[in-house]
Amino acid sequence: MIKLDHLAIVVSDWTRSRDWYRDVLGFRVEFEIPDRRTAAMQDDGGLTLFLAEDPHGEPATRGVALTMQVDDVELTHRRITAAGVVFVHGPSKVFWGWGAELKDPDGYVIRLWDETSMREKGG
Repeated sequence: MIKLDHLAIVVSDWTRSRDWYRDVLGFRVEFEIPDRRTAAMQDDGGLTLFLAEDPHGEPATRGVALTMQVDDVELTHRRITAAGVVFVHGPSKVFWGWGAELKDPDGYVIRLWDETSMREKGG
């Protein structure tokens, strides 16, 4: 079996991204490497997302989508919206099934879904 364990994305401001992934999506800070402008953020499943600032490059957001499973996509959408985050769209039927989409501070697409909604509405 192969299991994805770490993923790195380039961000324009590692501390802003760290705070966003922590405060909006609930990731925890696993560790930080300030001299490398990098934060390692861990989700509930143990995946570590490295947020690495590159002063010479730009985030490669085009074509990148991070799909995240949540317990309840509609409840998560309401909670995050109440915190002032604007979604691309709320829970609805889309080409990949049923879910909601938002963007992180650099424009990376974040897709949220849950098993029940996907099974019942995503068909």
